[in-house]
Amino acid sequence: MTCTRRRKPNTGGDFPAVAVPSMKGHGYLDYTIESHPSKALERMDEFRRHDQLCDLVLHVTYKDQREEFRVHKLVLASCSPYFKAMFTGDFKECHASEVTIRDVAPCVMQRLVEFAYTARVTVGEKCVLHVLLAATRYQMEDVAKACCDFLAKNLEPANVIGIANFAEQIGCKELHERGREYINTHFNKVTKEEEFFNLSHCQLLDLISQDRLKVLCESEVYKACIEWVRWDLEGRAQYFHALLNAVQIYALPPRFLQAQLQECPILSKANSCRDYLSRIFQEMALHKPLPPPRLRGNKLIYLAGGYLQHSLSSMEACDPRTGQWTRLADMDAPRSGLGACVLFGLLFVVGGRNNSQQEHTDSPSLACYNPMTNQWTQRASLNVPRNRVGVAVIDGGIYAVGGSHGSVHHRSVEKYDPETNQWTFVAPMSVGRIGAGVAVCNGLLYAVGGFDGESRWDSVERYHPDTNTWQPVASMGSVRSGAGVVGFENCVYAVGGYDGTAQLSSVERYSVASDTWEPVSPMKNRRSAHGVTVYQGKIYALGGFNQEGFLSSVECYSPESDEWTQLADMPLRRSGMGVAVTMEPCPGNLDEWEEQEEEEEEEEGGDNG
Repeated sequence: MTCTRRRKPNTGGDFPAVAVPSMKGHGYLDYTIESHPSKALERMDEFRRHDQLCDLVLHVTYKDQREEFRVHKLVLASCSPYFKAMFTGDFKECHASEVTIRDVAPCVMQRLVEFAYTARVTVGEKCVLHVLLAATRYQMEDVAKACCDFLAKNLEPANVIGIANFAEQIGCKELHERGREYINTHFNKVTKEEEFFNLSHCQLLDLISQDRLKVLCESEVYKACIEWVRWDLEGRAQYFHALLNAVQIYALPPRFLQAQLQECPILSKANSCRDYLSRIFQEMALHKPLPPPRLRGNKLIYLAGGYLQHSLSSMEACDPRTGQWTRLADMDAPRSGLGACVLFGLLFVVGGRNNSQQEHTDSPSLACYNPMTNQWTQRASLNVPRNRVGVAVIDGGIYAVGGSHGSVHHRSVEKYDPETNQWTFVAPMSVGRIGAGVAVCNGLLYAVGGFDGESRWDSVERYHPDTNTWQPVASMGSVRSGAGVVGFENCVYAVGGYDGTAQLSSVERYSVASDTWEPVSPMKNRRSAHGVTVYQGKIYALGGFNQEGFLSSVECYSPESDEWTQLADMPLRRSGMGVAVTMEPCPGNLDEWEEQEEEEEEEEGGDNG
């Protein structure tokens, strides 16, 4: 007789009895097949293409186009919250075997279906907007992101306004922001395209009211508004006054305003606009205190050249909000004792001296740096070289004040006209001044302190461009050469300097209204030959020299609290540099320049090796 042993049923909690070697103490194996998801998708796509196991027919209709797609609900629902809700919620489509999709072109739906099965999508300029709209409608975020990335990489002046507006309408916030950023950065090019002229007046107002708008000069915004109105003069002239209120009129040079009042055809027909601009021009012409214009875009403090054992050609820019310094394109030659200023958004460096192993020469050079391109260009040279020159801007012209050439200490002053690219002499000062502080307040130029080769001055004189004359004003409380001097809120500040014995930390403030100087809080460090500038309502003092040597420290003064605050240091100690404030460089051009610099450094390293 044969005996059969009955097996114990497997309930799922125990593994079947198998004769195996003992595995006690060896734990568990957790093994993942990385290719499994892609293989599973490939198999599902194969089922779809052969109409196997499909449980849904999509009838896609668009105008006169009709097409059917046999698909699996599970696959569509897995990559689209829209379809998930349709097939799992309390909708009639949940149990339907056929669903009609309207207002989507079959070729667009085909791309979405293929993405659901293959994780791949292909878009081009002809279909990308249609695919993006459908992907947004059916909440296929990965497809929408791919489309947005494609559009963002292909933004250009001719299409950016349309793309930004489309992105806003369908709720693609990131693409909309990228578009607005592009418009802000390339405003001058965008305003030459047809899309710009098709903006409504409300859209244009919104655009030019932004603080993030990056323009070299406010005249670019004014001119864009003029051209927009001229596109449809009869229909748009009524909006010109509202546009002018959004333009930073007080940031326009008086000479520019005067030319508009004389020549602009729109103003000849718009009396209220003419009266508005005429009143502002009269305030400027009378050198009245003016409200500070609102700053557009992010501004940086630029620091060019300087001296540390020898003259430097490097330039950096600082964002005081973060303390971050950015290296920019070098000047064409090393220079210290130079002056710096900003005219129409461009950074100009004037004069100085190349004091290095190869050269010891005073410079007549005028170089211009464009933040939009991160490039330097040469402009017309001064009539005479000027080391330790004072520089300032009045009404669209650059003034170069004093300085030295060898043993000659200049009384002379030159004015640069950017329209003619020429320097001309204007009335000279009463005495020679090198290392004088120069600043503009209410349209008048102040020359403060300095050195004539024998004496250091506490005297101050003021230049009137309208009459081409100098007049003395109240002297400072201290003798100062190499002081940092700035004009701010109807006052002139003289910061630090050298009195013939020691560098100074003291600071004085001149009141234009009362013609008097008064002391304010001193700096934390003694400084001369340092850089001083105004940034967002505060005065910054950078670098310089004292008994301890060259300085890298930076301090910030608040006129409201009458306090100095120590900030993060500069990357390099130096004195005698040019300092000014203008818009931050264009990131794209800066990235390209940095890559080129790195490549050149690598090549030099290879040569040296």
